[in-house]
Amino acid sequence: MFQSRFKVKTYNAIAPQGVARLPSWLYDVSPDGEDEMAIMLRSHQLKADTVPSSCRAIARCGAGVNNVPVDEMTARGIPVFNSPGANANSVKELVLCSLFLASRGIVQGINHMNTIYAETDPADVKSRVESDKKMFGGLEVAGKTLGVIGLGHIGCAVAEDALALGMKVVGYDPAMSVEAAWRLPGAKIDRVTDMNQLLPQCDFVTLHVPYIKDATHHLLNQETLQLLKPTCNILNFSRAELVDSDAMRSLYNSGHRGQYICDFPLPVLHGLPRVMEVPHLGASTEEAEINSASMAADEIRDFLEHGIINNSVNFPTVNLKRLEPWPDSGGTTMRLCIINNNQPGVLGEITNKLGSMDLNITQAVNSSRNEIAYNVVDLDMVESAEDRNALLETMSQLEGVLSVRLVVGEPGTNFVTKQ
Repeated sequence: MFQSRFKVKTYNAIAPQGVARLPSWLYDVSPDGEDEMAIMLRSHQLKADTVPSSCRAIARCGAGVNNVPVDEMTARGIPVFNSPGANANSVKELVLCSLFLASRGIVQGINHMNTIYAETDPADVKSRVESDKKMFGGLEVAGKTLGVIGLGHIGCAVAEDALALGMKVVGYDPAMSVEAAWRLPGAKIDRVTDMNQLLPQCDFVTLHVPYIKDATHHLLNQETLQLLKPTCNILNFSRAELVDSDAMRSLYNSGHRGQYICDFPLPVLHGLPRVMEVPHLGASTEEAEINSASMAADEIRDFLEHGIINNSVNFPTVNLKRLEPWPDSGGTTMRLCIINNNQPGVLGEITNKLGSMDLNITQAVNSSRNEIAYNVVDLDMVESAEDRNALLETMSQLEGVLSVRLVVGEPGTNFVTKQ
């Protein structure tokens, strides 16, 4: 397949500053396109049957990918990218706001002020406010203990700012990355290896882990909620499914006095006086939308133009530097990108086949993640379009190969896929 420009289809309103990182001379970006090579989206619920066979990459402008059929895309050899950390500051600020909302009765006080004005003679408003303000006495967050469950970009940022507020911070993350570990002020944070060690200590617990059906579903449940102090406040700006709403309702019915603040609707808990449901505003700032869209656009460019993979949720990270700048009509090398099932013998078949075609490999990398393997192979340039197509067709016929793409410094370079 050949296109004069890379076609990118957008769903939702993508920040124009992000779209602008895809140069118009090389990219055709539109919500109405067909035969797109990439998709950019925010919250749109993407269906597998709407993704055409021409699509080579999907980029989510945000961290969560629960609205993308990742398993189906993996089976088709399509990398799914996200934007980790791009909205971290935006979410962090809302979490910090919720610390104060939980500790000071601010929302309840504002609502009571509205009641006072509705029920009281204007001349008596001031005296009633002075009389009633004792109903909303709160506590300072300084000196209190915050438990941070999940120490990724957002969790680390929350932990650092909580320390600056004078809080004691206890962290738990069974799968913390090396990058996250470097970000943490390790000497100031108590880390535990069991969440059940964290929960009894805390005045506040904040959740910053992804929703994984068989791993983090109902992380806080009937059993773990019983470990909390009766005044502990829970902040959930990740996913509703991390907390068992029925168990939470039972906890409040038994006299729990802490607040539960989240940014999604909870029909089972709606109306309880100690539950605050905020609209899903965590990443709803201009800065977060720009950052997320910009990161997604850069990921698409890296992959389509260079075969580079960063921040994919289903493919390995592969960052093989090009021997020559792109685009370069006078280049001496071309790049072959092969996606295949991660099974024995495929890599050997690829290199043997290239050798049998008298193609010289100048550099190469092979990496895998679960069931997917990815090969980036730089070869001496083949000038003939007919010979290039023959190369693509030959490699696509190998057992286990899902797709083959050739990058030679031309927009929309030919590729072959088995879908």
